[in-house]
Amino acid sequence: MQEISAVWGEYLNGREVGPDDDFFAIGGNSLIGIKIIDRVTQDYGVELSVRAFYLAQTPARVAELIEQGRARS
Repeated sequence: MQEISAVWGEYLNGREVGPDDDFFAIGGNSLIGIKIIDRVTQDYGVELSVRAFYLAQTPARVAELIEQGRARS
């Protein structure tokens, strides 16, 4: 989860991101979302849909989706 927060921070201008921070509330937008989704695919081998990413909204929930994706692999 800390790794996911760090990735978000990279794409949000080095901002400190907590596990329960809402993506859009901290300045996220669709372009940044796509970049993070691509990074998750590269780093973790899990493909998230744009819809799933936006519904998850927080690094903690995205980390859960990654774990679920890895479990299915």
